[in-house]
Amino acid sequence: MEANILNPIIELRNTSKTFNHRIAVNDVSFQIEPGSVTAILGPNGAGKTTTLSMMLGLLEPSQGTVKLFGRSPKERSVRERIGVMLQHVSIMDRLKVREILELTRNYYPNPMDMEFLIHLTGLTPSDLNRYTEKLSGGQKRSLGFAMALAGDPEVLFFDEPTVGLDTMARRRFWETVHKLAKQGKTILFTTHYLQEADDTANRIILFNQGSIVADGSPGEIKSRIIHSSLSFLSDEDGPELRAKLSLLPPVTNCYNRDGRIYVSTDNTDAALAAIFAAGLPVRDIKIHSGSLDEVFEQLTMTQEETAI
Repeated sequence: MEANILNPIIELRNTSKTFNHRIAVNDVSFQIEPGSVTAILGPNGAGKTTTLSMMLGLLEPSQGTVKLFGRSPKERSVRERIGVMLQHVSIMDRLKVREILELTRNYYPNPMDMEFLIHLTGLTPSDLNRYTEKLSGGQKRSLGFAMALAGDPEVLFFDEPTVGLDTMARRRFWETVHKLAKQGKTILFTTHYLQEADDTANRIILFNQGSIVADGSPGEIKSRIIHSSLSFLSDEDGPELRAKLSLLPPVTNCYNRDGRIYVSTDNTDAALAAIFAAGLPVRDIKIHSGSLDEVFEQLTMTQEETAI
């Protein structure tokens, strides 16, 4: 459920966007609080990029309103306070990386210190002296990140920021994002890497077919949708043991997988207590939490089945 934030830094109210009678975003409302890290998830065509484009003032809503700092995202005073890293970045040729960064910093009234910017984004001296047309895909992403930070923005928007980055560069990017969050910057990003959202965001807004189907912390979303499970070994494994397990009130399902016995439950503590109280011969007990991938699959599949 959407939080009632006193002074939201981003606010969408009953916002919709239609293209040629096709609804891309359908009556969406949410608020983003200052200093938060929010991930927008959803399958292709769910409305993520359209929503992001409206927040950036690149698209006008067909209905409803979009406000940043209580103002239109198209206003110059708003643009001076935000940084943006889109999935596809166009960079001028025949300029060196350092020149591009100096140029970008000059667009802002209070830019980030150049040396701190270089340190924060991990650009090397050789990177800074390289012409932009000579950059690899990953290097262009790093430059795009630095350009987004050049104005020392209060709010950062990242659209699929780690696409094309290797494992080391991806890890460095998220380490930097954590540092920025600790400085109090507000961060909103889209990603199709669900683990990134689970590890980084303190809030996830899940889109499907143009609407919000879940909104909350990663833990809240997983706990509402996914059953936890226990697994263990037993010297008396067989239909009789599984029948006894299935009769226990906290157990919703029981099955074998990879040589272990699994029980699904809404309450792992209660299930363990019931198993011990019944004196069932179990050992090597493990507790398994639901994953964000399962939530994503369940919610989007449910919506798609409803639409058929």
